[in-house]
Amino acid sequence: MSPRTAAVLRDGGGERTLRDHLIATAERLIAERGTVGLTVRGIAREAGVADGVLYNHFADKEELLAHGLRAHVRRTEQGLRDLPRPGDGSVEDNLRAYVTYGLAMHRAVVPAFAGLFSQPKVLARFAELGEPGEDWRDRLRGYLRAEVERGRLAPVAKVDAAARMIVGFCHESVMAALFHEVAGPGPDQADVDDLVTVVLHGIINS
Repeated sequence: MSPRTAAVLRDGGGERTLRDHLIATAERLIAERGTVGLTVRGIAREAGVADGVLYNHFADKEELLAHGLRAHVRRTEQGLRDLPRPGDGSVEDNLRAYVTYGLAMHRAVVPAFAGLFSQPKVLARFAELGEPGEDWRDRLRGYLRAEVERGRLAPVAKVDAAARMIVGFCHESVMAALFHEVAGPGPDQADVDDLVTVVLHGIINS
């Protein structure tokens, strides 16, 4: 390890492992530049190490990118407001919070995923790194199921279908802007309110 590399590993008096340093470097590049054209050589240069060093800590480029992408998602979510807990406030307000959170998260992370559609191995590795119930989508399902258990939603509520509607709304809103160059700020509060109304009350008598 070069003196320069050793220096960048120091973190507040402690020592960050080279593996952690490489993941942090990949995460930063993903956040700043996206994943299109991101190479092992580019990550190594930014990390201050030789190209081959990466393969001492990761099986391949896909594994490193998956870790960097997972770190990017986690850091993004750390910057968002906490999601409401089951039983707190009203279900309607809580769903608005989940939708708002989902939109913000997707705006931040979807561009990074878009550059990996041609690299399914990275996406598969990314999915493997997630903890059960960790992702926003899983937490949304868990929230809805908990509200059913508390009697604040009907026992026959189609929780999975409702979650898919909310997730689909967030995906579509961001993907449309990304791939079809749709101008404008995207969904506003009225759009979020309409979605929540449909999820909770349907469309027949709304």
